[in-house]
Amino acid sequence: MKALLLGVLTTCVIGVVAYYGLNNAGWSSQDVYSSENVRLD
Repeated sequence: MKALLLGVLTTCVIGVVAYYGLNNAGWSSQDVYSSENVRLD
C-alpha cells in the first residue's frame, strides 16, 4: 500500500512540476500551436 501511495504522489508531483515548468519555458500548447494570424492575450 505504501508503494502505491508513493507512486501516486510522485506522479502528481511530476505532473505539477512539468505543468508549471513547461508554461514558464514557453512550451504551453497555446504558444506552440498558434500561428502568426492568432492574437494571444
